Amino acid sequence: MTGIGKVRVILTGASEGIGRALALELARGGARLALAARDRQRLETLAQECRALGGEARALPTDVTNQQDCEWLVEETVKAFGGIDVVIHNAGVTMWSRFDALQDMSIFERLMEVNYLAPVRLTALSLPHLKQSKGLLVAVASLAGLTGVPERSGYAASKHAMIGFFDSLRIELAGSGVDVSVIAPDFVVSEIHKRAVGPDGEPLGTSPMKQSKIMTAEECARQIARAIEKRQRQLLMSPRGKLGMWLKLLAPGLIDRLAAKAIRQRH
Repeated sequence: MTGIGKVRVILTGASEGIGRALALELARGGARLALAARDRQRLETLAQECRALGGEARALPTDVTNQQDCEWLVEETVKAFGGIDVVIHNAGVTMWSRFDALQDMSIFERLMEVNYLAPVRLTALSLPHLKQSKGLLVAVASLAGLTGVPERSGYAASKHAMIGFFDSLRIELAGSGVDVSVIAPDFVVSEIHKRAVGPDGEPLGTSPMKQSKIMTAEECARQIARAIEKRQRQLLMSPRGKLGMWLKLLAPGLIDRLAAKAIRQRH
């Protein structure tokens, strides 16, 4: 697989936020896209937009936590495009609550199911095809997968698990021709914040973030597309994210304070 071009892509979480912006960005380069999410209507609209930009696109309604849905997604992608070059694990859910304020602990199970176990299962199903194409696995994780973040303990834990899995898999796949890219965005304007689960287990309904001060989904998508083209090992999207990796080693107390400050300021 070289460049974007006619690359054959499975993209989960495609109907909104980063996923939607990334689908449009890849379509501009002529990618062939299997668009996966639960909302059929949004996917159909997005597929039309992608085709208008010069890409090929199939709307494939999928619940990534459902094994049969994922099997169908892989089968339909191969049937439509003849193979798979890139699998982008972008579907995700999040939370906003102190751990000691949570009233519904089942959110931890949901976070692990969507953010960690679903990518593992879809990877297992798609890996034989990626080995044939010498393709690329893309894990859209988060800076929260690299350091602790207050009020997002369950989310951070699930993204730590995701990164640990894909970093381990990268080593196992050495020599196979399959590469792994781990993407770690900072805060991004996305509907995921509105759907974030609060202490009572219900969606917040509004974003707690100061959206004017965080990265747009479109800029995030452009950076991810460049990382895919380069088959980049890891992408950190913000100065504080890059600095944080060093501070975690040299001044771990400071990185804790910076994380707490980011949550207090909501950007």
